[in-house]
Amino acid sequence: MRLLVTGAAGSIGTVVTAGLLAGGHDVFGLDRVPALDESMVPWFTADCTDADAVEAVFAELVGSGGLDAVVHLAGYPGEASLPEELASHVVTTAVLLDAMVAHGVTRMVYASSNHAVGRTPRAGLPEGLLTVDARPRPDTFYGVGKVAAEGLLSLYADRYGIDALSTRIGSFLPQPETRRNLATWLSHDDAVRMVEACLTTPDPGFAVLYGISANTRAWWDLDPGRDLGYHPQDDAETHAARIEATPATADDDAEAAHVGGPFAGETFYRKALD
Repeated sequence: MRLLVTGAAGSIGTVVTAGLLAGGHDVFGLDRVPALDESMVPWFTADCTDADAVEAVFAELVGSGGLDAVVHLAGYPGEASLPEELASHVVTTAVLLDAMVAHGVTRMVYASSNHAVGRTPRAGLPEGLLTVDARPRPDTFYGVGKVAAEGLLSLYADRYGIDALSTRIGSFLPQPETRRNLATWLSHDDAVRMVEACLTTPDPGFAVLYGISANTRAWWDLDPGRDLGYHPQDDAETHAARIEATPATADDDAEAAHVGGPFAGETFYRKALD
């Protein structure tokens, strides 16, 4: 497949780009920052909020061999004001979707976040797992941006027939580092498996899945991902002994109280328009 990866210079983007290349795909990177000298892929430097710049990228790619899908990983990964979060996550998604419709590109894999449902208390979850059907409960303005972007994906799936897959990513790390990570970890290899599954599953329409590995202590339901062909192979439990060798703290309890961990705490409270 010929693929455009936005946010290709980011932590997830660099891993996913390398994995997709290894899987035999033709990958093109797009980011606000220029490519490093050792970049493995052709590169476009542009801001995804700039509709004209994105249109030019699509015109070049579609005109030079076509484009099968967009893997949209661009976006500020932390908490900011509400307007900044909406620009980073919703406007960028809208700009890309409009370019996709204009050029006949029919699939997007989107990096959403567990923080779209992060304010959900862990106590009382049915069978201890949060399903994709649970109502959105963002824990931050970052989470609000992800919820709104998912709504936009759903609209374009209904309006234009776009296949739009939203991956609510957990803790993307080389290895788990905290007790919470034993439930929320997404390994590098499983991140690539997840994206490839989303790219190849037939006719998904709009779909949401949780982006975690096959963690024994998982808080989120992995069955929707498995239904789409995502079969994670790593398990944070292999790191449990190392993590649990240190005493538990009050921070561990706070991180486990809500699905979003510390993002649900008062440390992240702020005015929307600051």
